[in-house]
Amino acid sequence: MTDLQRSKLLVTRTLPQLSQARLDKGFDGVDIVQWKEDRAIPRQEFLKLAKGADGILCLLTDKVDAELLDAAGPQLKVVSTMSVGYDHVTVSELEARKIALGITPGVLTEATADTTVLLVLSAARRLREGVDAVIQGKWGTWSPTWLLGSQLTDKTVGIVGLGRIGVAVAKRLKAFGVQKFVYQGTRPKKDVEKEVGGEIEFVDMDRLLKESDVICVCCALTDKTKNMFDYAAFSKMKDSVVFVNTARGGIVEQDGLVRALREGKLGSVGLDVTVPEPLPTDSELLSFPNCIVLPHIGSGTLETRTAMSEIAIENVLSGIKGERLPHPHDA
Repeated sequence: MTDLQRSKLLVTRTLPQLSQARLDKGFDGVDIVQWKEDRAIPRQEFLKLAKGADGILCLLTDKVDAELLDAAGPQLKVVSTMSVGYDHVTVSELEARKIALGITPGVLTEATADTTVLLVLSAARRLREGVDAVIQGKWGTWSPTWLLGSQLTDKTVGIVGLGRIGVAVAKRLKAFGVQKFVYQGTRPKKDVEKEVGGEIEFVDMDRLLKESDVICVCCALTDKTKNMFDYAAFSKMKDSVVFVNTARGGIVEQDGLVRALREGKLGSVGLDVTVPEPLPTDSELLSFPNCIVLPHIGSGTLETRTAMSEIAIENVLSGIKGERLPHPHDA
């Protein structure tokens, strides 16, 4: 990389150990400015540090919009987000300024699918209530009717968004005896039964909501999917349904979810994403014993986060050099 002119790279957070070691060692011709506090970079600090940057390596917590791009200046060549989703980036603004956008696809699939299955099983088997019973001294003598959950054997699982993660979730859940999968997305997929290893059918959303015993949200957040799961949608589901969202919090209209839980319209809920994040400790969502909330750790394994940060680094360095990104958002 000795052919690089002196360029400025802004990195908005400390990266996993191996990737951070690369940054600390440095790159030829690149001056690295990094926000190293263990919290999201404050907006005003982001605007200040972005000034004069040729490349920005950011996280999904960092809003990249016209204001930020104006603050950075016309020399900015690339924004590399350490995420597969990019709803925090105003893509039209980047395109208008011919700024490349890099993402980290593929490497999140296995970890996020694992977390999805974790939440399905935890919600179905009332894990939160069981742990609370042990901690709070409510564990009495064995009872044949206490803390009865549900199992996946012979059930129908609905998956909204059958991309890489959705397929990986289906393949994992198949091992638990699921009878049938139904899915919803932009269009039916070819050869999907062979990919999943079992019966799977493309259906309309109403049918998925009404027939599914388990619903997993694995789609991207777009204008079309924003608030897709509102009170009306929850009202169409079985009152025993296990509803899990590991995609984006904005896909669920949260007030509608709270109302549905309050009225007993849902069996159990597992969330790895909420609005806002972090979720306030006084949120009513946390008051329901049949609702498990995780702090957005879907991709939270050392292996996955390291792979994500390595891809993000390669994207931003390629962009600074004026080369095609290895993983552009529009690939």
